[in-house]
Amino acid sequence: MGRDLTALFDPGSVAVVGASDDPAKYGHAVASQALRAPDRRPVHLVNRRGGTVLGRTAAPSLAAIGEPVELVVISVPGAGFEAAVDDALACGAKAIVGITAGFAEAGPAGLARQRAVAARVQAAGAVLVGPNCLGIADNTTELYLASDRFAPGGVALLSQSGNLALELQLRGAPHGLGFSRFVSLGNQADVTLVDLVEDCARHEATSAIAVYAEDFGDGRAFARAATAAGKPVVLLTAGRGTASARSAQSHTGALTTSADVVAAACRDAGVELVHTPREMTVVLAALSAGPRTSGRRTAVFTDGGGHGAIAADAAEDAGLDVPELGARAQERLRAVLWEQSAVGNPVDLAGMGEQNPLSYADTVAELLAADEVDAVLMTGYFGGYAASDGGLGGGSAGGSVLAQGEQQAARAIVTHLAAAPKPLVVQSMYPQSPSCRVLAGAGVPVFAATEDAARALAAMTARGTAGRPGLPALPAPAAPLRDTGYHGVRALLDSAGVPFPPAREITDEAGLLAAAAEFQGPYVLKALHLLHKSDAGGVALRLAGRDELLAAYRDMHARLGASSYSVEAMADLTDGIELIVGVNRDPRFGPVALVGLGGVLTETLRDVAFALAPVPARRAEELLRGLRTAALLAGVRGRPAVDVAAAAAVVERITTVAAAHPEIAELEVNPLLVRPDGAVALDARAVLL
Repeated sequence: MGRDLTALFDPGSVAVVGASDDPAKYGHAVASQALRAPDRRPVHLVNRRGGTVLGRTAAPSLAAIGEPVELVVISVPGAGFEAAVDDALACGAKAIVGITAGFAEAGPAGLARQRAVAARVQAAGAVLVGPNCLGIADNTTELYLASDRFAPGGVALLSQSGNLALELQLRGAPHGLGFSRFVSLGNQADVTLVDLVEDCARHEATSAIAVYAEDFGDGRAFARAATAAGKPVVLLTAGRGTASARSAQSHTGALTTSADVVAAACRDAGVELVHTPREMTVVLAALSAGPRTSGRRTAVFTDGGGHGAIAADAAEDAGLDVPELGARAQERLRAVLWEQSAVGNPVDLAGMGEQNPLSYADTVAELLAADEVDAVLMTGYFGGYAASDGGLGGGSAGGSVLAQGEQQAARAIVTHLAAAPKPLVVQSMYPQSPSCRVLAGAGVPVFAATEDAARALAAMTARGTAGRPGLPALPAPAAPLRDTGYHGVRALLDSAGVPFPPAREITDEAGLLAAAAEFQGPYVLKALHLLHKSDAGGVALRLAGRDELLAAYRDMHARLGASSYSVEAMADLTDGIELIVGVNRDPRFGPVALVGLGGVLTETLRDVAFALAPVPARRAEELLRGLRTAALLAGVRGRPAVDVAAAAAVVERITTVAAAHPEIAELEVNPLLVRPDGAVALDARAVLL
């Protein structure tokens, strides 16, 4: 159900503590905004000197108001914050917005103060946003408690940056984007990002949730809330390039960055991850527009070859497909275009628009009607004829005719789109022209930049809830792993059904000879407790018999002096592909899995994919088949295809084990050998927290 935040977004009364006539003080800005809706609810201004603030009588304290106050905004110097919180709770406040800074962001002492304040608020049954925040606003309840105004609309904006929120508002205005709510997250001492996402998901006036966050708190809980939201969640975050602090301890750590973790969580949860405020605006504009689909087959439609080629590249860069249209679709296009028009995809009018502006609408109609087309990207000059009442005609009578024809084409496109609703995005050199405004007014996203149009279309063709990988549930915690040695980790994985070749740990020649008697050669000899064993000369392969095994042991022990070794049956490497499977426990998102091309070149090739663990076999197979080198798995140059399904089943077992052991920081199998007849793990390693 989530926390009840009614008192935060629709309180019966409000007080601003620290209200001021001084424009340099934040209490002035918040008080000014709060008074925009004086008839919606009582608004009380509190200033310890009393008198008047903004022309209204100010109470010297909350107690002096003489009646309960449901929501209190506190904007006072840091030393007075705790007392102000106590006063708010004493006067019956159910929600507090803490503007005051100087808490967790200031160091350990500030964090201790913050925790104590949050505990007092929670004990009183109230909620606290902040401290160190910039306020909140709810256009649907006329609650204005932030320094800026937010145009009304359907986007709930949850941000750790006030300036970024202002930029998003400025960028969104040309696209008609408005906001249902704004919340400055602050330090999230009590009310968290997860609480707010859950509440905005229940908020009927919110159609999309935009988040700028640097601190997710419980990242997996955020991903769960986004998955369950039932409406689009768009995330902009910072610090994606920070490498894991454990990067030196294993291949998995060396290959995993914060960016990988966040991207994996977003993919699994169906969150639109963006990298700039501009991209966030583009995606929000797209998601607030016309129909969406799960198909990625895109028809690029242009009135100039250059624009078409650039748009096709941009579409593919955004993850869309631009396939050649089939014979039937091309035949139908030929019927409405002239001979020199290109109909393969991109579809190019080749100048026909200047002769007949309605050819734009005719072509769009055919593309929308084609079963093999999921979405349309129209790019180029459209809008230019009407941009200045003449465009190419320079304002002449002929130009006016073209302008009128173009606007007629825009209206016809709107009609065709209503009859055959599919995602349609337009890039125009004249996005503010009358013709483009007709399209935008009907919900067709229009952009000046080709890359923005392509990104918008990608958002409109993102997989729906039914097509998402889904957020995996964590298994129940298992008994802690005690033996982190190679054979201890092997035993743990073996008990979960991960296959390994026969092996025995030895410390001397007698043990080595006993191992040789247990199973037949050829053998492998490994020096244990080394990360990069191959680089150190700690692995010997294809030891045909006992004599070769003994000679290899004596040589290796003389060079490395390892305390123990592993004698193993040599796996059949014929027609095999080496993979890596690892799990890295992220402090925010929990266990994160990595799968990819393994062996000695793992870190060099860096062909890996990520997902939150545990990874179901179906999802693991998708990740493997999505690798850059996936063609190797299907067989190349006469080599047979390997058993990807078997490898995926082993991935599920490995990642489930790791997810069930919260004490394991990293678990890695490298290589996992996958052959045409199955998969077998050849090495394993674990690192505890």
